[in-house]
Amino acid sequence: MTADREHKGPDGWLAGAQARVAAADLGPHAEQIGRVESIADGIAMVSGLPDVRLDELLRFDKGQFGYAQVLEPDRVGCVLLDGVDTIEAGDRLHGTGDVLRVPVGPALLGRVVDPLGRPLDGAGPIESDEHSPIERPAPAIIERDLVTQPVQTGTLVVDTLFALGRGQRELIIGDRAIGKTTIAIDTIISQRGSDITCVYVAIGQKTASVRRAINAIRTFGRMERCIVVVAEAAAPPGMQWIAPFAGLSMAEWFRDRGQHALIVLDDLSKHAASHREIALLTRQSPGREAYPGDVFYVHARMLERAAKLSPAKGGGSLTALPIAETDAGNLSAYIPTNLISITDGQIVLDARLFHEGQKPAVDVGTSVSRVGGKTQAHALRKVAESLRLDYAQFLELEMFTRFGGMPDPRVRDQLNHGARIRALLAQPQHAPLRLADQVALVLALQAGLLDGVATGDLDGFRRGLSALLDAQAGDIVARIEATGDFADGDRERLRDLLAAHLTPKAGP
Repeated sequence: MTADREHKGPDGWLAGAQARVAAADLGPHAEQIGRVESIADGIAMVSGLPDVRLDELLRFDKGQFGYAQVLEPDRVGCVLLDGVDTIEAGDRLHGTGDVLRVPVGPALLGRVVDPLGRPLDGAGPIESDEHSPIERPAPAIIERDLVTQPVQTGTLVVDTLFALGRGQRELIIGDRAIGKTTIAIDTIISQRGSDITCVYVAIGQKTASVRRAINAIRTFGRMERCIVVVAEAAAPPGMQWIAPFAGLSMAEWFRDRGQHALIVLDDLSKHAASHREIALLTRQSPGREAYPGDVFYVHARMLERAAKLSPAKGGGSLTALPIAETDAGNLSAYIPTNLISITDGQIVLDARLFHEGQKPAVDVGTSVSRVGGKTQAHALRKVAESLRLDYAQFLELEMFTRFGGMPDPRVRDQLNHGARIRALLAQPQHAPLRLADQVALVLALQAGLLDGVATGDLDGFRRGLSALLDAQAGDIVARIEATGDFADGDRERLRDLLAAHLTPKAGP
């Protein structure tokens, strides 16, 4: 007799066993079990799950995951998220009754994760108690507020001519390998002293490119205030498709708590390609350039989630910097025109300017920010009022003087001034400028203090400017950084300081 029987006795043990049997749920239990009918290119056609819902998360018996993309009367098209090479025809799977969710919250800060929130940096598991669905409705109009606060990108040509606001969606577009990602990474680096949390989403990028971006953030920025979501080029198309949605959910956690976030989507051209690949493999009807008809809706509902919330909703903001790639500068292609029409402006990079050495290669004629004028820091707006017009006039005059002839002195002065504008707008990568430095540079430029300085000496002037301002105008620097504006007399003091510094270096 066992110890339990000895303790309770035969009658007590029997009564307990009878009670457990009576309490057991012995009624009929139905469970739907699906089976893989066929699999190819990251798509599994599944039978036996008649009650599965669209976008429902499916789990295979071997532990892999997928989600329902296509619902047919007798089959379900399942997009695989992992273990593509380990799933075979005949494998069993079950519906989870839930949609895709990712971990959110401060536990993700400083981490590199995949679109499912699983760590890729070898720093241990993600200790997050909260999960959010990757698909969430965008804030309603009544829940939004005006975009009035600036996002300092640290890139002079952007902050002075195409200022970015918190809650804005600004497209960065251009040909391959001409600096699109650099502008976005420099914007993230520039937030090292701000209250903005950054999320960088790499979609279909090469491993080496992703590694360079992460190293730049770790070296020059504050990785502990960033989240990196990686769906590299070798990842299944399903993982590339969900990556931007997962990144948005991670960023929205901070926005919905009254904080400010910035998300970089690098890039949506590859996301559109993965959407087209999934659509064609699941036999959806192709449209223009073989993209399915809903590709515009996919990107629109994604980017609409970036917003500035009203005070009643906490006043947080989510700013989006989507990136798109063009072929031979063709802005009228299908995906570029879609994204241009969805976003609040675009920063266009030109391959010709890039190969001529003008970096960042921003085309000031075709770039625009439809919100920025209302968000630009007041001090910067005051000193840069005529900068864009002056630069446009210089470019036009330069074109005409190429045909020969000796321009009059007034035109020569304009060309000389314009050459300094162009030289100053060029900027080394991963060296974002703080607001006070930008104000001082543009003030010196527009006051004509740099017209006598050789263009080759402007880099040295820019490198030493921060130390000069901190040493001799620290109160003005602190005021501009804190309020974004001048106090009475600050502008004149700053101009006199710059004039005194530049006079000994003026050329003939």
